Amino acid sequence: MENRPKKKAKIKISGMSCASCALNVEKSLKNLEGVDEAQVNLGTEEATVEYDSKKLNLSGLEEAVENAGYGVINEKVTLKIGGMTCAMCVQAIEDVLNKIDGISSVNVNLASERAYVTYNPKMTSLQDMKNAIEDLGYQYLGVEGEETGNREEELRLRDLKGKRNRIIVGFGVSIPLLVLTYVNVPLPISLPYFMLVVSILPFIYVSYPIFTAAYRALRNRNLNMDVMYSLGIGVAFVSSLLGTFQIVLTPEFMFYDTALMLAAFLMLGRYLETRAKGRTSTAIKKLIGMQPKTAAVIRDGKEIEIPIDNVEIDDLVVVKPGEKIPADGEVVEGESYVDESAITGEPLPVLKNAGKSVVGGTINQNGALKFKAIKIGKDTVLAQIIKLVEMAQGSKPPVQRIADRAVTYFIPTILTIAFISFVVWYFVLASNLLFALTVLISILVVACPCALGLATPTAVTVGIGRGAELGILVKNGEALEISEKLTTILFDKTGTLTKGKPEVTDIIGSSIDVESLLKIAASVERNSEHPLAEAVVKKAAKEGINLLEAGEFDSFGGKGVKAVVDEKEVIIGNRTLFKDKNIPIIDKTEGKIFELENEGKTAILIGFNGEIAGIIAVADTLKESTKAALRELKKMKLQVAMITGDNNRTAKAIAGQIGIERVISEVLPQDKAAEVKRLQNEGEIVAFVGDGINDAPALAQADVGIAIGSGTDIAIESGDIVLIKDDLMDSVAGVQLSKKVMGRIKQNLFWAFAYNVVLIPVAAGVLYPTFGITFRPEFAGLAMALSSVTVISLSLMLKGYVPPAEKLKDVN
Repeated sequence: MENRPKKKAKIKISGMSCASCALNVEKSLKNLEGVDEAQVNLGTEEATVEYDSKKLNLSGLEEAVENAGYGVINEKVTLKIGGMTCAMCVQAIEDVLNKIDGISSVNVNLASERAYVTYNPKMTSLQDMKNAIEDLGYQYLGVEGEETGNREEELRLRDLKGKRNRIIVGFGVSIPLLVLTYVNVPLPISLPYFMLVVSILPFIYVSYPIFTAAYRALRNRNLNMDVMYSLGIGVAFVSSLLGTFQIVLTPEFMFYDTALMLAAFLMLGRYLETRAKGRTSTAIKKLIGMQPKTAAVIRDGKEIEIPIDNVEIDDLVVVKPGEKIPADGEVVEGESYVDESAITGEPLPVLKNAGKSVVGGTINQNGALKFKAIKIGKDTVLAQIIKLVEMAQGSKPPVQRIADRAVTYFIPTILTIAFISFVVWYFVLASNLLFALTVLISILVVACPCALGLATPTAVTVGIGRGAELGILVKNGEALEISEKLTTILFDKTGTLTKGKPEVTDIIGSSIDVESLLKIAASVERNSEHPLAEAVVKKAAKEGINLLEAGEFDSFGGKGVKAVVDEKEVIIGNRTLFKDKNIPIIDKTEGKIFELENEGKTAILIGFNGEIAGIIAVADTLKESTKAALRELKKMKLQVAMITGDNNRTAKAIAGQIGIERVISEVLPQDKAAEVKRLQNEGEIVAFVGDGINDAPALAQADVGIAIGSGTDIAIESGDIVLIKDDLMDSVAGVQLSKKVMGRIKQNLFWAFAYNVVLIPVAAGVLYPTFGITFRPEFAGLAMALSSVTVISLSLMLKGYVPPAEKLKDVN
C-alpha cells in the first residue's frame, strides 16, 4: 500500500451552538478530497482532522469550515526579521514558514522586514517559527509589540557599520588596483602576483557575507541574489587566480580589482538600501513613540508611578501639564486643553473636563487631569491604529503578483542567459575567452531582482504611513488598488453628508394645538434612539415642556414607532407606516407634506387613535465640507450618488442643494447593502462612505468601504479605509492618496523591469557587433547597486505627498 503523507490538524471553531452544527462542520470537512477522518467536539469547539498533505493544506480545511458558516479561531503575529536582502529572501522565508504544520498564511514585507503570520497555536508555536527562520540563516528579532529594547535598532546600526567598513576597504583597495592596470608603476614583484597579495584579504573580508548568504541559500535549495552575485565575483576571482599561475588561463585574465570592486558595489547598494528602508517606516515609529512608558495612578489613596503595562481598567490616572495621556478613559476631575492633533489631525487643542473622554498618546497641555482608565494596552485607540497600520503595511496589493511571479523565474532565467551568452560568444562567434568571461560576469552582477521585490512594499509602507499621518487609515493594499479604479462613490446622507444632528423646523397641528402635539410626540419619541426622535425630544426640552409617561412602546424598523400616551394610541412615522396602519392622509395635509419635502425637510406624521393629528418637520444641516468634497470627486470623473431613508421628494431636494444627480431614496437601513450590490451588478466599482457603526453591512458589501469617524471616537474595524476626522474632504484625500501610491507602485515596477530588460541584453553584448559597446563588470555592479536605491527613493518621495484635497482645506 502506498505511503501517503498523513497529517493531523486541530482547528478551533467558533459559532457552533448545537450537535447539528458539529455534524455540519464534520460533513464539510469529510467532503474535501484528501480528508481521511474528521471529528468535531462540540464541548471543546475543536475539529480534529486527518488529511493527505499532498492534496490539501491547513488553509483549505479552514476555508471549508468558514464556507459552512462557522468561524476559525487563529492567532496573528508579526515577526521582526533581520538579514533579508532581496525578493528571493522573502520567498525563502514565506516558503519555509508555510511548510510548518499549523500556519495558515504568511506574508513577508521586505521593506519593513516583517513577517505577518496567521497560525493555529494548538499546532505550532513561535519557537517553531524562530527555529525555521534561524535555520535559513536570517535573524529572528522577536515579535512586534514585544519589549525588545533597542535590539532591532542596534542590529541595524551594527549592520550599517559593517557594510560601511566593507565599502571603505573594497573601494580603498580596488580603485588603486584598477589604476595600476592602466599606469606603468615599478613594482617589487610582477603585477598579477602583486594584485593577488594586495587583494586577497580585502576580497575575503568584503565578500564573506555574500558567499555565506549564498551557501545558506543553496543549503536550503534556494536560488537568490547572493547565489548569482557570488557566482559573478567568484568567477572573476578564480579566473584571476588561474591566470596568475597560468593554469589553463593566461595573465591577461586579471579581474582582482573587478571582483573586489563588484563586492564593494553590492555592499554599497545594500548600505544605501538599508538606510532608505529604515526611513520607510518612520510613520509607524512615530505612532509607537506616542505611547508613554509610565503612568501616575492612585492606589490606596497614594499617587504612584508604574509602568504603562501595569495600568488596569478603572484605575484613577493623574496626568500633569505637558505629559502624555497613558490610556483611554473618562475625566473625573480637573480641566485642561489636550492636543489630539497626532491622532485626529485637528490643530486646535480640545477642552477636557469632567465627563469628557481622553485618548492615550495625546498630550495634556495646561492643567492637571484625573481620569478613569476605560481602555488599556492593546485596546486603546492608538494601539488599534498602530496595529492597523502595521498590518496594512504588510499587505500585498494584487499588482504585486506580477513582481512575485517574475521573481520566481528571475534567477534561473538569468543563469540560463549568462551560460548561453558565454557559449554563444566563445564557441559560436569564436570570440576570445576573456571577452566571453567578461560577458558572463557582467550578466551575473547586473541582474537585480531586488528592485522588483522592493517596488511594491516600499510604496505601500510609505503610502499607508503617510495616510496615517493625515488621519486616513488604509487597512490593506487591496483597498489602495481598488480605490484607483472606482467609478461610483455612494454617500449615506445622515451623519455623512449632513451633520447628523437634525433640528425641528415646523410644528403643524391639524386637530390639536402645537404645544400639546409636541408634548405627546416627545413623550413617545424619548423611548427611541433615532436621530429624528432626538430632535423632537430636544425641541420639547428647549420649550420647557414636561413630558408624559408612554406605555406599550413599539418600533417599526425604518418606518416609525407607536405607544399609548394619556389613553391615546399614538402613531409617529412616515407615509408607509400610516398606510400600513390604514390611517388616511387628507389632501390638505398631503399638500403641506409636499411643500415641506420640497424644502428638503423630513415630515414626521403624528396620528392619534387612527386619525392624523399633525406634522413635525425636521431638517438636518449639511456639513461645511460637503459641497467642496463632492465638487472635487466630480472633477476626478467619479459618479457621485446619495442613499437615504428619506422619501424621494425630500432626498431630491437635498441632493439638488449639493449637486448630486443620482439619488436612492426610501431605503431601509438593512437594505443599503442590497443597493450597493445592485450598483455593482450594473458594472460599477463602488465605494460606500458612511458611519462606521450603523452602515457596517453596506461598508462590507462595497468594493471599498470608507468609514467616516468623528475625531477619537472611531470604529477601527468598520471599513477598508477609516477616516479619523469627521471631514468629507478626507474621503477625497483618501482616493487621491490611493491613486498616488498605485501610480508610484506602477512607476517603480516599470523602472525595475525596464532596468533589467535594457541592461541584461547590453551586458550580454548585443550592442557589441554593431556599435562596439560592451558593459564592463564594474559599471554593471554600479548599475545594480543604484537600481534598488532608485526604487526606494521614488517610494520615499511619498512621505512629502499632500493630496490636493488637503491643500483645499487650507484655502477654505
